[in-house]
Amino acid sequence: MASAIPDWLTPVAWTYIALSLLSTAFIAADIYLARRRHHSVAPELVWVTSALYLGPFAILAYLSRGRLGSSTSADETMPVTDATALAVLPGGGASAVAHLIAVPLVVAVGWTIAGEAMWPMILVIAVLVIIMLAVYGYLAGRGSSTGNARWLSVGAATTAAIFTVTAFDIGMVGWMLLLYYNSAMPPVTEGTFWFLMQVGVIIGLATGYPAVMWLLRRNQAVVPT
Repeated sequence: MASAIPDWLTPVAWTYIALSLLSTAFIAADIYLARRRHHSVAPELVWVTSALYLGPFAILAYLSRGRLGSSTSADETMPVTDATALAVLPGGGASAVAHLIAVPLVVAVGWTIAGEAMWPMILVIAVLVIIMLAVYGYLAGRGSSTGNARWLSVGAATTAAIFTVTAFDIGMVGWMLLLYYNSAMPPVTEGTFWFLMQVGVIIGLATGYPAVMWLLRRNQAVVPT
């Protein structure tokens, strides 16, 4: 796929990717080396993976909210807007991880649809995210100390995951299509590709926000604290 992105984006991309990896390492070290453990591994993984796309901004969110989950008392007075902002993080983390799995996999096997690798990438990413979110929704509520999630069955957790991914993909897939049809999609071997996918995940958080808020009000979403 031809790329029409400006040259200055390359150093910006690599800088942000480096900061994201360092931020991921910082949060992981704070949880596992400094032993600021949470009630279960599920919210810990959410906070660690949030840095894969939010970079240093994930550290700010983690220090202000993520460490609360390692205490014995739950934050029951969290505003619904703040709770929703945190509840979208599992979808973002799942998407970031799914990209790291699906993109190399599709490229390695040479899978294309209508002659393009982008379509199977979108499909595999969506399936992986649904699976990861369904598992998270099924398990995380059981150990949650915030009282904001009921015990979801496998079917309910899967339905919530599909609903979330559909809303999320309005932004994520829309962003990918915008890049593709404007000849601004770099090859997957370039840092700019992964940086633009990070941007896409953040856009997906914005379009997924209303869906997660609705699920949270129905006690079908879990705040990772």
